[in-house]
Amino acid sequence: MSNLTINTVALVKWIESIGLRLIFRDQTKIQLQTPSGRVLTYNILQLFPFSSERKRMGIIVENDESKEIVFYVKGADSVIGAMSEYTDWLDEESGNMAREGLRTLAYALKPLTARQYEEFQVKMAQAALSIQDRVSRTRLAIETLEQKMKIIGLTGVEDKLQMDVRPTLESIRYAGVKVWMLTGDKLETALCIAKSSRLISPNQKVFIVGDVGDRMQAHQQMNTFRRKSDCALVISGDSVSMILKHYESDFMNLAIQCPAVVVCRCTPTEKEQVVKLIQKHTGKRCAAVGDGGNDVSMIQAANAGIGIEGKEGKQAAMAADFSITQFRFIGRLFLVHGRNSYKRSAALAQFVMHRGMIISMMQAIFSACFYFTAVSLYHGFLIVGYATLFTVLPVFSLVFDKDVRPDVALMYPELYKELLKGRCLTLKTFLIWVLVSIYQASILMFGALLLFNAQFLHIVPISFTGLVLTEWIMVCLTIETWIWVHAVAILFSVACYTATVFIDTATFTPDFVLSWEFVWKVVVITVVSCLPIYAMKILRKTFSPAAYSKLN
Repeated sequence: MSNLTINTVALVKWIESIGLRLIFRDQTKIQLQTPSGRVLTYNILQLFPFSSERKRMGIIVENDESKEIVFYVKGADSVIGAMSEYTDWLDEESGNMAREGLRTLAYALKPLTARQYEEFQVKMAQAALSIQDRVSRTRLAIETLEQKMKIIGLTGVEDKLQMDVRPTLESIRYAGVKVWMLTGDKLETALCIAKSSRLISPNQKVFIVGDVGDRMQAHQQMNTFRRKSDCALVISGDSVSMILKHYESDFMNLAIQCPAVVVCRCTPTEKEQVVKLIQKHTGKRCAAVGDGGNDVSMIQAANAGIGIEGKEGKQAAMAADFSITQFRFIGRLFLVHGRNSYKRSAALAQFVMHRGMIISMMQAIFSACFYFTAVSLYHGFLIVGYATLFTVLPVFSLVFDKDVRPDVALMYPELYKELLKGRCLTLKTFLIWVLVSIYQASILMFGALLLFNAQFLHIVPISFTGLVLTEWIMVCLTIETWIWVHAVAILFSVACYTATVFIDTATFTPDFVLSWEFVWKVVVITVVSCLPIYAMKILRKTFSPAAYSKLN
């Protein structure tokens, strides 16, 4: 029973509690045991799997003793009611269950004669052999049986919220993230779940869009919607499709302003369409969270797909970018890991650009000072060492940096709201790092040119040592929270560079690099290149501190 839905599992367990037990089930046969111990055997003749478009599934079974053939169907009450004989209790009872937050399923049957089943087999065989429109022909063949059925029951299964769903949604909303709920449940069920999870607060106004069947009704609903303000929107998938067909731009602009949106009776195709429309009309990144196979298309259409492993199976988790086991982990995924990932990626990207730009500018200045001669400032080993052993570990150790502790980030979700402005990695920050690279490259290069005493070879050890020290100091100035990884990375790079100085005696003359002249010249150009950057950082922390600085 591990692959069955929660509705089927609940039904099987309830039937067992009243004495009718399922003892065997495979692809060809079903065996049930009655309270008296008698075993009833049913042969499976046809099986029609659930389809999100058809919103129902069916099975044709034959009693092994009486040879009676029966066609059973289960699915959404609105679909089953349309194909069955009229009953005055179905809509009322399904509405009552939905208002209690239960997921409803209706069941119907139709006895078949041997001749009717043989005719159906012929139609199915013809549809299976058809080269064109095989799927549609098969669907039409099945629909010939789905007429004048008899409703035999209605079930309601409670879909309990997981642990900490309510505080997780509240944290995400405080972080500035808009939450839309796309579900296949009835309107009453979806509204009940939205209120119980606090997606819609108890005192919040709710605007419910009725059934929209044509453009005139869509126009009337849009006019009513425009007069509403600060209210949650509840709408069915069919109504969304009709309104989007005629008023896509106007509807999305209004829906985006709502504090919460609930789309019920939503098919997988409609879920995917809504996600793409959000991306199109907002220009922002969209994360889709789902736990069932019906959510796969929505998850794959979003910028970030999050699948939850649960009783609905692992289809969503297998198709997603991130897989979690509980909904409450979304809070940590967004507020801690997502926040750190964005800030670390921004710092690392700009630092990598700075590291390459500063040595390129030094080479350009050197060439310009000597009439643009095609002479390399540093030989190959120093260039490779600069890009690998001397700076790669300190720079990439920034991926372990964090400005606040995880518990602080979870306690104050408003910190995430700052990232929505996208100020960590913009054209402005890029130009600032370009100016910093040009300034530091100019100080290092012109300082080395002014300080070498008529010995041209001394320009290389002075400028290169100043370059490496500057890069290390810039890393130290960027780190917010020191951990052992940062210290090990910098100490390893210092050890590698020190060893290179003593090994490459052709470039680093021992008598010169061990002299006070070399030391003070390197210190001067390094301090002049880094001191203004440090001063600007201190001034910014003093007069315009970041929000997280007050929390640590």
